[in-house]
Amino acid sequence: MSHDCDVLVIGGGIVGMASAHAVTRAAPGTRVVVLEKEAGPARHQTGRNSGVIHSGIYYRPGSLKARYAVRGAAEMIKFCSEHGIPHEVTGKLIVATERDELPRLHALVQRGRLNGIPVRELGPAQIEEYEPEVRGLAAIHVGSTGVCDYGRVTEELARSSGAEVRYGAEVRVIARRASGVAVRCADGTVVRAKALVNCAGLHCDRVARLAGDSPGMRIVPFRGEYFDLARPELVRGLVYPVPDPAFPFLGVHLTRGVDGGVHVGPNAVPALAREGYGWGVVRPRELAGTLAWPGSWRIARQHWRYGAGELHRSLSKRAFTAAVRRLLPAVTEADLTPAPAGVRAQAVLRDGTLADDFLIREAPRTVHVLNAPSPAATASLPIGREVARRVLGVLAGERVGR
Repeated sequence: MSHDCDVLVIGGGIVGMASAHAVTRAAPGTRVVVLEKEAGPARHQTGRNSGVIHSGIYYRPGSLKARYAVRGAAEMIKFCSEHGIPHEVTGKLIVATERDELPRLHALVQRGRLNGIPVRELGPAQIEEYEPEVRGLAAIHVGSTGVCDYGRVTEELARSSGAEVRYGAEVRVIARRASGVAVRCADGTVVRAKALVNCAGLHCDRVARLAGDSPGMRIVPFRGEYFDLARPELVRGLVYPVPDPAFPFLGVHLTRGVDGGVHVGPNAVPALAREGYGWGVVRPRELAGTLAWPGSWRIARQHWRYGAGELHRSLSKRAFTAAVRRLLPAVTEADLTPAPAGVRAQAVLRDGTLADDFLIREAPRTVHVLNAPSPAATASLPIGREVARRVLGVLAGERVGR
């Protein structure tokens, strides 16, 4: 097989572009092509989130999420500074509003310290010093949290990587041989590479199956619904509730972005399509695939009460406002205006387990990134280096074989 490039990356979100960037930095002269089905970069998970640079406080000590988020946060701030990308280190409050949340808040303090994150415990009066309109029984302040423009980061990673990025290139067929990988796009274009990297996000499991691999998981899409706060002066920085440890979702929170506006959300409800950014977006084939996966039904049976609450807040603005008022009593329904939603590409295992860590798997001539929802944007630079290490190992093995 003649090769058009050395490494072919599928997916033009922040993880795909960070992987391309890391490959060319680690091995200058490596020919990299990125295929992105949309007309530009960062059109899905990367460009449809609250822009938070996560500290890593939530994640299990020793996990990839914990290690990469802590490392990635510092690197992301440095990258933004070096390239003139809007960002700010704001810090954030995690606030307990009920007594039964206090043990979980204390557990987060311990987890943060185990992950090497400085945290400060606050009482009610100290909460008001940081956020005058926020009320709670206790809180922790995490100083290393920030915000940035991840869309701009993705564009800069693409530019500075030197990779060839092809937009409007939806992958339809993957043929893997001993000598390389050939990919055919929807327009009939064929790209041949020595190695393939799958960073397809919401479609990563489908791409893995196209390559002939069984990923052992399915992406079950969850829509995150947001509002903009009409009175942004009510919030100075970032304010989060104490999360439910059974779920990877962080609850309805308030985030002041780099543009000065305040994002409120997200709610988390099942999406009826991989790119189902509203209740009216239904793709029967994708929905049938989700419903056919045994893990989907096991999640529903185990967590139906939690899901019912999320659905109620999705369908009732009054209920959503009530959830926000637990943290910010001054907010009213009139203060919340609908904002664009996002969809989380959550990997679910066959037994119904929600994958709680990044999943990166190798196959012949292929590296699959199979679970990279939040905090993947924060951790994108370390994830990219790990992907680069693995795919360059594939190329090194080929040279040794020769």
